[in-house]
Amino acid sequence: QVQLTQSGGGLVQAGGSLRLSCTASGRTFSSYAMGWFRQAPGKEREFVAAISWNGGSTYVLDSVKGRFTISIDNVKNTVYLQMNSLKPEDTAVYYCAATISGSYVYTDRYDYWGQGTQVTVSS
Repeated sequence: QVQLTQSGGGLVQAGGSLRLSCTASGRTFSSYAMGWFRQAPGKEREFVAAISWNGGSTYVLDSVKGRFTISIDNVKNTVYLQMNSLKPEDTAVYYCAATISGSYVYTDRYDYWGQGTQVTVSS
């Protein structure tokens, strides 16, 4: 059974930092890329960042570039999203996901999803 298990998140003041983790299990993911998405209340789920399993390629949403960093430990089967200089507009439920497709930004190209974790940034 494939599982993406998320941890991290919580409440932080603007300017603070959080790190999200997502551990994959249940199959071999070496052909997959891992992504992070977020969904704010009343909004569609949006792409945040993605990384190839070997870590050689990364893609980051322009609005978080320079603040968020995606990384992967493929020995631990874990992908991370380090979020610095957080802003209230970063408040959302964050999801990790896995795709074998080369189209990283589209939600419907992802095969597996984590359970989601709340990130709340207070002003």
